Amino acid sequence: MRKLVCVVLLVLFFLSFQTATAQSDPPLLLRFPSVSQTQIVFTYSNDLWTVSREGGEAHHLTSGVGMEILPHFSPDGSVIAFTGEYDGNRDVYTIPAEGGVPRRLTYHPAEEYVAGWTPDGKNVLFNSWGNSFMHFEDQLYTVPVGGGFPTQLPIPVGENASYSPDGTHLAYVPHPKWQQAWKRYHGGQTTPIWILDLKDSSVQKIPRENSNDDDPMWVGDTIYFLSDRNGPVSLFAYDTKTKQVSEALHSDGLDFKGASAGPDAIVIEQFGAIKLYDLKTHQAKNVPIHISGDLEAVRPHFAKVEPKRIVNFNLSPTGARALFEAWGEIWSVPTDKGDIRNLTRTPAVAERDPAWSPDGKSIAYFSEESGEYDLAVRDQNGLGAVRHINLGNQPSFFYTPTWSPDSKKIAYSDKRLQLWYVDLENGTPKLVDSDYFGGFGPTQVNQTWSPDSKWIAYNKQLASGLHAIYIYSVESGKATQITDGMSDAEYPAWDKNGKYLYFTASTDVALTTAVLDMSSQEHRVSRAVYVAVLSKDEKSPLAPESDEEKSKEEKKADADKDKAKESQPAEK
Repeated sequence: MRKLVCVVLLVLFFLSFQTATAQSDPPLLLRFPSVSQTQIVFTYSNDLWTVSREGGEAHHLTSGVGMEILPHFSPDGSVIAFTGEYDGNRDVYTIPAEGGVPRRLTYHPAEEYVAGWTPDGKNVLFNSWGNSFMHFEDQLYTVPVGGGFPTQLPIPVGENASYSPDGTHLAYVPHPKWQQAWKRYHGGQTTPIWILDLKDSSVQKIPRENSNDDDPMWVGDTIYFLSDRNGPVSLFAYDTKTKQVSEALHSDGLDFKGASAGPDAIVIEQFGAIKLYDLKTHQAKNVPIHISGDLEAVRPHFAKVEPKRIVNFNLSPTGARALFEAWGEIWSVPTDKGDIRNLTRTPAVAERDPAWSPDGKSIAYFSEESGEYDLAVRDQNGLGAVRHINLGNQPSFFYTPTWSPDSKKIAYSDKRLQLWYVDLENGTPKLVDSDYFGGFGPTQVNQTWSPDSKWIAYNKQLASGLHAIYIYSVESGKATQITDGMSDAEYPAWDKNGKYLYFTASTDVALTTAVLDMSSQEHRVSRAVYVAVLSKDEKSPLAPESDEEKSKEEKKADADKDKAKESQPAEK
């Protein structure tokens, strides 16, 4: 198996993207905009670009190998501070607004993310976990634009922030978001905005009822910010004099993802596009932006398929070859002799999760060639037509195609925590069961077929938070729970004769079922292997045994049995 472990897959993979479109300005993914008196700067393709406030042709500002994100114009618009990845780490850099050589300002091995400027334009404001005990809890710093050591602000935890015009106060988010896009979440980790008095560290809070507030922007006597308090994330204004909050600009579509204030306008990111909100007229307009640069990512080119690009893998029945998913393609790799084959050769289509049929003839995987993921089945050599099986009317993501031993059926799960199987003869998916809760990430039902291909064993979470082992009959369409639910049972596996079902179980899961409860931290969980006897007529292979003293009659009976066995003719 040395090719699978030791040798980098030195294959040339041709990436092609269709850049021609009927529209003169196709949709773009423009991120992190900032606005000056005359320009807008934003991130596109991990580089910085600038464009006139009226829109038009964007100009390439940076072209580093790593990403350049979170640009912010200085108060006078002459300099742009941003987070750059030029030297392998994310640090604070500045660059002249008209272009030039970026200048590095921070050197700590932690990541630093630019949040803005001090009102006098002498320092760049950023957040970092460099001095924090917890990596996801940032603190706020300033660093001189001319160079020097950063200074930490007197705040235990701080994220996005904005200074008052006189520099005496700071509007900031006091703790990080658990997820950047947790739509309609109104639990305990929603983000407020606090106003800090830098003289005495006293705090005022912008009124809210557990909404997600972010991106504070202090303009005059008003703090603008993004919030989902009225539905989709929109632009709101807090009057520091009257202490009242009002909606400044309602989102007419998807959430506003980011915003930044300039001299007389606020620039907003929405669904990869940019709009400009005039602070005088209180009107917003979309900024038409066209990009035509030397973009390496969209140019057809060759790329190396490295081990770090491998996402899923599967072995052939005899182990002679292996299947890999990498770069959204399916590859067949020999154990020792032969060529590596790209079985799909569709760089514009994502293929996922390959699986080899037990008879060795076919492979199955999920493909988005039709626009939504379906199940694709084809000959293992990559030749011939591909059969696409529609997996339902609801678009979804699917995981872990599992062949039945007779190579006639495939079981799989989806993002809705449902377990399915499809009979390849008729191509109709059939629902097996739905899980109670999948935790973080796709559900792991750990489905496995019985040797006769008539049963599916899987684990399912109960309302208690513990898992139980179920078996599903293909013939009757019914599922049966075979563990009592008093332990956390997972990872079922059939024995080769189908008489027993092995699985692991834990009796000390206890507090870890709470997931986010702090009492579950550092709680050790142990598991042991158990076996379930599936037939009443079968005896347990692990039945308890005990040595007992026997009477003379019992000993004589045992001796007679042994003699009878010895007198029997040997089997040929």
